[in-house]
Amino acid sequence: MDVLSVLLHQRSRKIGIIIPDVVISEKHSDVLEITEHPVEKATSSGAGFVADHAYRRASELVMEVGFSGGGSLLDAVDTSAIGLSLGDGPKEIYSQLLELQRKKEPFDVITGKRIYSNMLIRVLDITTDRTSENVLMASVTMREVITTQTQTITGASQENMTEGANTSAVQDAGVKSVKQPNQSLLSRAKDAALSLFS
Repeated sequence: MDVLSVLLHQRSRKIGIIIPDVVISEKHSDVLEITEHPVEKATSSGAGFVADHAYRRASELVMEVGFSGGGSLLDAVDTSAIGLSLGDGPKEIYSQLLELQRKKEPFDVITGKRIYSNMLIRVLDITTDRTSENVLMASVTMREVITTQTQTITGASQENMTEGANTSAVQDAGVKSVKQPNQSLLSRAKDAALSLFS
């Protein structure tokens, strides 16, 4: 890789609008819950379980990221005071991550494998030791927010409720289909005999 491609290389991972300098690991988690209910079996094997429903839990993503120390362009002189710096330092990036978490507004996350929508920071772990004093090493646990749409239905006013269900608002009862009633053999024979003699 030549120098120009290194300089123009765009980092592809993003947490909201925050772009980490390095991504150490990404752990993606998608879970499908399958509900089970115990039922008694007719065989000698005893009770078993019946699964009658499944639903998707919110996706979760854990990213271990690092941000390099920003600050002055020169070691001897603090150039950040006059607006010349190498970017935000660890303290500023930490503040940005905390603000993103505390706003509680869903954001998008771009990883190497997938793009997530409607994510919130659930856990923000920062570790500082003697080797990472001038950088920011963070473990960011994010969870998807699954939203739904609601619908408001107005009912009949109270003074029109003297007849109960007859005066209530129209309800959506779904699709209806006609089903022929089951007839016994004796009932069918009686209907056939009546049709022969009439």
